[in-house]
Amino acid sequence: MNIENIPSGRIDIPNFSIKEDIKVNSADTALLITDMQNDFVHPDGALFVPAAPMTIEPIKILLQKARTAKAPIVFMQDTHLAQDKESEIWPEHCQYETWGWRIHEDLTPQRNELVLQKNRYDAFYGTSLEHYLRNIWDVKNLIVVGTVSNICVLHTIGSANLRWIHAIVPADGISALSEFDQALTLHQTANLYYGDIIKNCSGIGFES
Repeated sequence: MNIENIPSGRIDIPNFSIKEDIKVNSADTALLITDMQNDFVHPDGALFVPAAPMTIEPIKILLQKARTAKAPIVFMQDTHLAQDKESEIWPEHCQYETWGWRIHEDLTPQRNELVLQKNRYDAFYGTSLEHYLRNIWDVKNLIVVGTVSNICVLHTIGSANLRWIHAIVPADGISALSEFDQALTLHQTANLYYGDIIKNCSGIGFES
């Protein structure tokens, strides 16, 4: 390994475009909320993300907008069983039917909203997400919020891009374990996956 290729010290964030607002068509735009579960969002959670609670209110604003516009809404729920392979990487978390597995009470899904369980970082992997986005709703744009930015959020954005689904990401609707990880997610979304970065959830408007 060439030690000279490993960054050290301060790293400047490359430029990427951030929009103040955007209008989307509720007929072809879905909102995806990933992993806003107690184990990540609550201080007593097994893998608490300290920045995650600050995203609850912005996401609630966006969620209400999507509900009013009758846009498709999907909640992704990280789900594991005992002795899951991920326990070799992370402490046990989001164990099926436990308190930590449940979606945070401030973001409780409504009866007509889709809740899908996922077992890996990518919301498309091993789930029926693509079926609903493509075949049921004919989605062209996917607004992605949740946690953790550079893990489940970014893997999901990447998979959406590979399927030619355009990603829209409000910066105050995602959270990471470090400023570096947050900046990485936003930069990758904008520059690699050609997504739109919006400054705030409140800057996203739905129209028919």
